[in-house]
This record gives sequence, C-alpha cells and structure tokens, in this order.
Amino acid sequence: MDVDRGKVMAYRLAALGLAERGDDRPGDLPVLDLGVQEYTPGSARVALAARTSAELADDRLLTVWAARGAPHLHRRRDLKALVKALWPVSDADAAVRIRSAQIPDAGKLGIRAFTLTARAFREVVHSSMPRGEVSTQVTRLVPAELVYDCRGCGARHIAGNIWQHAGLAGGVEVESRGRDATLGPIRDAPPQPTENDGIEALITTYLRLLGPATPAEVGKYLGSSTAEMKKVWPGDLAEVRIDGRRAWLPAGSLAALAAAEPTPGVRLVPAMDPLLQARDRDLLVPERARQKEIWKLLGNPGALLLEGEIAGVWRAKMAGKKRVDLTVTPFGTLTVKARKSVERESAVVARARGAAEATVTFD
Repeated sequence: MDVDRGKVMAYRLAALGLAERGDDRPGDLPVLDLGVQEYTPGSARVALAARTSAELADDRLLTVWAARGAPHLHRRRDLKALVKALWPVSDADAAVRIRSAQIPDAGKLGIRAFTLTARAFREVVHSSMPRGEVSTQVTRLVPAELVYDCRGCGARHIAGNIWQHAGLAGGVEVESRGRDATLGPIRDAPPQPTENDGIEALITTYLRLLGPATPAEVGKYLGSSTAEMKKVWPGDLAEVRIDGRRAWLPAGSLAALAAAEPTPGVRLVPAMDPLLQARDRDLLVPERARQKEIWKLLGNPGALLLEGEIAGVWRAKMAGKKRVDLTVTPFGTLTVKARKSVERESAVVARARGAAEATVTFD
C-alpha cells in the first residue's frame, strides 16, 4: 500500500481516539493499550479529556514507570504482560536503555542491572514512602556501577535511568510527583521477570496506534536500538510506503488506514500526549523549525490540533483554584471560526485541571 503523510495522520488520530470524543471510561480507551504519559502533574488527565467526556477518575488505572522509564497511566490488569514485555530482550538491549554519562560502566552489567535494581525495590518498598527515602535505601543495595555523585543534592545515589527503568519490575507504583513525591507497592504486583516475553505484541501495539513505523522509531520509543528491535521484529506485518518510505503496520489495520479521512475540529493535547510520542517527527510536523517549538529539551508545550494537523502549541497556568489561563500560539493565522473552536475546547482542559472556567489568549 502506498499512502501520503496526510493519510497516516488521519489514521493515527482515529486510532488514538482523537477523531471523535466519546464517553468511554478512561480504562476502556484503546490508547491505554500503549499507556498515557504523565509528563507534568495532571497532563495525563488532559490527554484523557481530549478523548472522552466521561469521568476522568478510573480506579482501574495506576501510574507506573513504563516505556523509557517514564511515568505512564496503565490498566492494572495489563501489568502482568507489560512488565515482561518491557524487560530487556538481551544484555545489549539493557545496556542501551541505561546508557548514561553518569554511570558509564553500567552497561557492562546488562540485564543484571535491571534484576538487582528491581530486587532492591522489592526489598525496600512495602508501604507508601517518600521518593527520596526509597532512593537512599535502594542505592545501598545496588552495585557501585549504578551509583553516582549527585552535585544537586550532594549525595551519592542510584542513577535515574536504571532506577525508573526497573521500577515496574520492582513492583513500584508512582503515587505522587513533585516536591512531595511518594512511591508505593503495586497491589498484587506481578512477579519480577527473568526474561522478556511479549515484546512482539508490544511492538504490534505501537504500530497499531502510531504506525506505520520502522524498527528505528520503535527502538527510540522504548529507549532501545534499531539493531535490537530488528531481532524481535514481528514477522506478520504488512509493508506500507509513506511517500515512498518503507514502514510497517499490522495487517489487520490496513483497512482502517485505507479508509482514514482527515479529522475535523480542534483538540488541545498535552505535552507528550501519545500522538506526540511517535518518533517520525518529520511526518508529524514537516517543518523542522516547528518541531523545535513542540519538542524541547525541557518544558514541552501542548499541541493544538486543527483539522487533523498540528497547527500550534499551547501552555496553561492556573489562576487560583477556579480558572485556568491558556496561551495558544498558532503556527499560522487562525480564522474566527477556528479561534472560537479553540475557546470552546479550552473548557475541556479546565475540566481536566479541576477548574470551573478557562480563558484563552492567542499569542
């Protein structure tokens, strides 16, 4: 099948639940098959509100360190499979995932780095605990190769990349973030893995929601390498050419790709929304200068979706407890109709942030 980028964008918006806002509970949304990253406190709720008008609280969901060690909302029932699918597929894979200038010798440990860190978590976390206290105790239990001298706090502690990559296998839930961040044990946590199982299914899920894509893009999403993903690349995929470039999609999704049509209307998705997790950024936003406005080293903004395209960025700031103020920076001139649509959509962000109203300023 040969398609252009517009067809792929339409397919992804529909697959990710952004083509039409329904009323399914958050845990029933297909996007939870991949997880929803909590980039900043409350951002996952904004991502859910962009997709459903239902109550955003769902006790079937919890936050864990998942893909790339980033905090994600996942279904509790999916953790048994997820923890095995995210486990490194080899020592080389493990080394790539935790590669860091802070701990240059960590890669030599391979999977053992994950095994020992996850085991330390399980020894330490038996009740809700401050994150700093957990870090202190886990640091004492892991090899010196995983520890470094932190200039910021003047202490010697475990590096964040292996710490978070091993959290799910260590049975740890991210209870809260920020200054008073706490961690706790996952209720009925799945056992610590001894080997990877299910990476092919995880790759297929990525492709179903963010495809067509390549091993390189999946590798970047997982914090792994192209070479390691090629070794476990599923064999039952369909090849698709996007403006002549080879990519892959589950065969069962070809009909949906062929039928995809541009999505009308407006959505305000948060920074690191699942849509923005796709690693083919040239497809999402062809202009390189615009890419730099969306994906920054620190402090990413949210993205404005207009008529099926990323058409700008936005930021929000609470004004007291009852109002959220949005600043929207479009990439081009917005029509009066589009501005009114953005203003209506701002109420969705307000709902997700627990505010009674929202204001919009166009920058």
